[in-house]
Amino acid sequence: MRFLSPGRVAALSLSVLTAVSAMAGELPAAQLAGFVGLLQDGAAQLTALKQKLSQRIPDLPAIDGAQTTPMNGLIELRSGANIFYTDPNGDFIIEGHLTDTKTGKDLTEARLEDINRIDFNNLPFRDAVVWKAGNGKRRMAVFSDPNCGYCKRLEKDIQQLKDVTVYTFMVAILGEDSKVKADNIWCVQDRTRAWLDWMLAGVQPAKAFGACPTPAQRNGALMQRFGVRGTPAIFFEDGTRIGGAAAAAAIEQRLVKASASK
Repeated sequence: MRFLSPGRVAALSLSVLTAVSAMAGELPAAQLAGFVGLLQDGAAQLTALKQKLSQRIPDLPAIDGAQTTPMNGLIELRSGANIFYTDPNGDFIIEGHLTDTKTGKDLTEARLEDINRIDFNNLPFRDAVVWKAGNGKRRMAVFSDPNCGYCKRLEKDIQQLKDVTVYTFMVAILGEDSKVKADNIWCVQDRTRAWLDWMLAGVQPAKAFGACPTPAQRNGALMQRFGVRGTPAIFFEDGTRIGGAAAAAAIEQRLVKASASK
């Protein structure tokens, strides 16, 4: 998420270590107690913090919630599918990832995975192009644009996977030609073959004739609802995601993890 101008981001970046070091020290008891109250029942205090930040940063996205972090004095603010950090007074904003140096764990990534988890079983599978390998017991869903180069690379990589069912929700984020291709693929008799032929071999889909309802608008709306801003985006049965292309080995690891969580 980027809501600050490049200049302000650069200025903040130069002072991130200083700000973090200051907040990691002993936080005044009054500030800490005030924020604990904010998290418990201090809606008014949270409102005041929001107002202060929005006055200082007019294009700040709406803040949906707040919670403490393992780092003393550092507060997590949630905005839609994103999180960023501040101090109890709202004097600092940090955009970036918080890492536990003892364990090497990316705490921000873990939180993003949690707050952005979806209900996989409630996906509108009727709106997806479907193909299966082996017994198809493991499932994954992909948002993909037919003109997206990274999507084509992903499609080739996931052909290596075994015992998987892949649901592809075609979206058109790269222009009108993407919509035409997606509609043509959807409207042929064997849309799975048309999709794979295009993505893997570059075989142009046959032109659709006559009225043919497509899920293009619904898929675009679903993509926005999940906070997906680019393609490809991969979702697993445990509700977690990978934003962007990933190698088959990395996807296999996530499939194993998702299967174990069932």
